[in-house]
Amino acid sequence: MKQYLFSYGTLQTEKTQVELFGRIIQGAADTLRGYKNATIEITDQSFLSKGEGKYQQTLIHTKEENDLIKGTVLELTNEEILKADKYEPENYKRIKVILESGKETWIYTSVDTT
Repeated sequence: MKQYLFSYGTLQTEKTQVELFGRIIQGAADTLRGYKNATIEITDQSFLSKGEGKYQQTLIHTKEENDLIKGTVLELTNEEILKADKYEPENYKRIKVILESGKETWIYTSVDTT
């Protein structure tokens, strides 16, 4: 079964995709409305030990139509979405959203900002 993940950060990079999924994923540009970016400090040592930065982007649900996030929709397998779950910091969660294109997809956001 296909899983769609809207990436607005490091999962868009080929380097991260190859390290995490073992392949480069061709994505499609899309937009998420009603959210804005915020920077948070990551304290999850297992995430930081991967060489990721201490400060990462997350999403805040504003419900404001003018707030938008541009990103990439990645088509993943069930196994790959579980790998993505393990990759994200421990205080992030995966939730379903509808993108501007009408596609239903997952996003990751900090539990501290939702």
